Amino acid sequence: MTPTTEQDVAEMVRGANGSLTVRGGGTRSLETGAGEVISAAGMSGVTLYEPGALTIVAQAGTPVSEIEAVLAAENQRLPFEPPRMGPLLGRSGESTIGGVVAANASGPRRVQVGACRDSLIGVRFVDGHGDIIKNGGRVMKNVTGYDLVKLMCGAQGALGVLTEVSFKVVPGVAVETTLSLEVEDAAGAVAAMSAALGSPFEVSGAAWSEGRVLLRLEGFADSVAYRVEELQAILAPFGAVSVSEGAASSDIWKAVRDVASFVDQPGDIWRISVRPSHAPGVVAALQPQQVMLDWGGGLIWARVPEGQDVRTALAGVSGHATRVKGAAGPLRPVDAPGVAALTAGLRAQFDPRGLFSGALVTELS
Repeated sequence: MTPTTEQDVAEMVRGANGSLTVRGGGTRSLETGAGEVISAAGMSGVTLYEPGALTIVAQAGTPVSEIEAVLAAENQRLPFEPPRMGPLLGRSGESTIGGVVAANASGPRRVQVGACRDSLIGVRFVDGHGDIIKNGGRVMKNVTGYDLVKLMCGAQGALGVLTEVSFKVVPGVAVETTLSLEVEDAAGAVAAMSAALGSPFEVSGAAWSEGRVLLRLEGFADSVAYRVEELQAILAPFGAVSVSEGAASSDIWKAVRDVASFVDQPGDIWRISVRPSHAPGVVAALQPQQVMLDWGGGLIWARVPEGQDVRTALAGVSGHATRVKGAAGPLRPVDAPGVAALTAGLRAQFDPRGLFSGALVTELS
C-alpha cells in the first residue's frame, strides 16, 4: 500500500485486518516481513522551510538527500548527520526522513549536538486506532502536552505510521579539519578520544577506524586553526598527528557515518551501544574480525563470524546490541523485564490491535 495523504494512511489502518509493516526507503529497517507493507514513498516533499527560523518540515517519505539539498542552498544542515545504511546492508533505495526518525538514526556528530531526537521538534502520525495525532510544533519554542515527539523517534514503526516531521536545523560551517593518529588497540583509542572530547576545543566527531583515531573540528578558519594546534598538544602523548582538510576530511566522516569499511565483508555485523569506558572490555570479550568505534567509543560496530550471538559474550553489560546484518537476518535485543512492561503498556495505548510489526530497541541486560 502506498498512501499519498495522511488521510489515506488513517483509512488503511482503520481497515486493516492483520499485521502491517511500515517502510520508508527500505534502507535501514529491521522488518519481520509479517503482514502488509505501508510505504511512505507516496508522501514526499518539504512542506515548510523557514531559514531565518532555522526550521524545516517535511513529509515522512521525503528522501534525506532532498532535504539536505534544500538546506545546503541556504548554507544550513541537519545537525545530527543522518547515516545511509543501504550499502552496508546491501539494500537499494533512498533513505527517507521518516525512516531516519523511526530509527533515531544519528551520525558521528552526535557527540557534539545530540541524536536525531534532540533536533526533532514535531511529528504527525497515525496510530493503531487509525487516529491522526499531532505533537510538538513547527517552531522551537512550541511545547504542547506529552512529549510524543521523543517517543516516536526510535520507535521503529511500532506505535504508528509517521506522516510528517519537523526539525530545527543549524548553519553550515566554513572549515572542516580532521586530526588522525595511529592507535593499535581499543583502550588506547578510547583514551585518546576521551582526552580530545574532554578538552574545551569542540570536537564534532571522535572515531576509531582501521587502526586510526579520527577527530573532527569544524567552524571558522581562525578558530579551527587555533583548536587544531591546541589539540595536537593534548594528543602528543598518544603519537604523531596528521591533518586532513576540506573534501578529504569530509570523505573520512562519510565513511565513518556509513560504516563504509564493513561493506561487502563476510560474517555478521552487530551494532552495539555502551558506555564509552566499557568499549575496550566489549572489544576484548568479542574479539571481532573487524571493529569500528564511533561516538568516542559509545557506539561499536563489530563484524563477527556468521551465527555468533554477541549477547552471550556480553552478558551483564549494560547497553544495546542489534544484529543488523547476517545470514540469518537481523536480530533485535530481547526485552529486559522492565522494558518489556513499558513496551507492552505503550503498545496497548497506541496499537491495541497489534497491527504494527516494529519493535522498540531494548537493553542487553
